[in-house]
Amino acid sequence: MNKHDFDLIVIGGGSGGVRAARMAAQRGARVALAERLGGAGLGGTCVNVGCIPKKLYSYAAHYAEAFEESHGFGWEGQAPVLNWAALKANRAREITRLNGIYGNLLTGAGVTVFNAFARLDGPQSVMLKVDGEAAEQRLTAQHILVATGGTPHLPDIEGREHVIDSNAIFDLEPFPQRLLVVGGGYIACEFASIFNGLGAQVTQLYRGEQVLRGFDDEIRHFVAGEMGRAGVDLRLGADVASITKTDAGLRVRLKDGGEVMADAVLYATGRVPLVAGLGLQAAGVAQRKDGAVVVDEHYQTNVPSIYAVGDVTSRVQLTPVALGEAMVVVDQLFGPQAGKPERRMSYEFIPTAVFTHPSIGTVGYGEAQARELYGEVTIFRSEFKALKHTLSGSSERTLMKLVVETKTDRVVGLHMVGAEAGEIVQGFAVAMKAGATKALFDSTIGIHPTAAEEFVTMREPVKSPAKS
Repeated sequence: MNKHDFDLIVIGGGSGGVRAARMAAQRGARVALAERLGGAGLGGTCVNVGCIPKKLYSYAAHYAEAFEESHGFGWEGQAPVLNWAALKANRAREITRLNGIYGNLLTGAGVTVFNAFARLDGPQSVMLKVDGEAAEQRLTAQHILVATGGTPHLPDIEGREHVIDSNAIFDLEPFPQRLLVVGGGYIACEFASIFNGLGAQVTQLYRGEQVLRGFDDEIRHFVAGEMGRAGVDLRLGADVASITKTDAGLRVRLKDGGEVMADAVLYATGRVPLVAGLGLQAAGVAQRKDGAVVVDEHYQTNVPSIYAVGDVTSRVQLTPVALGEAMVVVDQLFGPQAGKPERRMSYEFIPTAVFTHPSIGTVGYGEAQARELYGEVTIFRSEFKALKHTLSGSSERTLMKLVVETKTDRVVGLHMVGAEAGEIVQGFAVAMKAGATKALFDSTIGIHPTAAEEFVTMREPVKSPAKS
């Protein structure tokens, strides 16, 4: 007779939670997943208000410049006009389709899905609360996995009630002719580029010295310059003092005494772990100051039966990372798939993309980081106008950069700003995980004519470190 209701209860229906639940059930485990479906739906931030809809809007934003650039290739006529309502409706329909796929994957694997908010009620039990019902349901499990993700953080400023976050931006009504974006991370930069491309007058404020902190310094400065040339009014060293609603729009007063008028103000100033009401403290689960769940290398908390993966741990806030962490937990608890080794998670050489216009693709270390870690490094870089833009009329330029550990010749950083940067960098990430050297890059034949071939044709190193 089973001691518990389930072998595993997963709290959270995002990418990590769904993957863990589904894979554990396929191993024969009795699995339940709890997610309050009255809000976004299965799939978490990525599917509902993150990667997927953001990339769809990024595609939409590229069409305006594509129509303009087409004239250089012989196309004539007026460009179409954006139907904002149609874009929103089409996006919503696709997200609903994906929600259904996630649900079918879970039920098809034998997972019991509860449409309820779950909180910990001890090391091996949770309480489920369904909206509109007073009573709670108690379930027990041998193991519990917390995978609740993160949520946008809004600072406490005067006029905070007039601000929207990155969850709300997708269904903004009406379309903002003047959009103020506050923040300098990848989410802020992406939405600044997207709405600029869709036709809004975009001002972006960042209180730091340059956007995209943590990326290679040269990449940061280059993409900021390209965004500016594309039309984004990027103001560095600037911060909001207050926001007031007027008949002419939102009056945003800056701490330096300046003022910006906007129809909407998007705050994209970071995300925090979604832990409110989870009962972590009552269950004795250790947390950091920002609320993040503390886990060891096996994603186990200080309470042995409770695990956590994904953004709720604030390690690396990327969907593929949450998926990888989930698979590690499943293998540890229920054994690996037949004939396959138990999975391990490495955080070195994780590729990522930023869907600015132009986009960023990066894997490995930035130049400054590499110098700190490896000492002497050799830098190769190339900046050029892509072949497409020899006729398009666009002034957009592409930057590609390699960081090489001098002693071993190993490529430890690869960075690109340009069209389809993420698509290009993904393949190189495999080579870098395998330990590829610059000599191996040099011996590889490029595909001509492409931008990607530049990574295997750079021969002359930069004579001095890039200035930031």
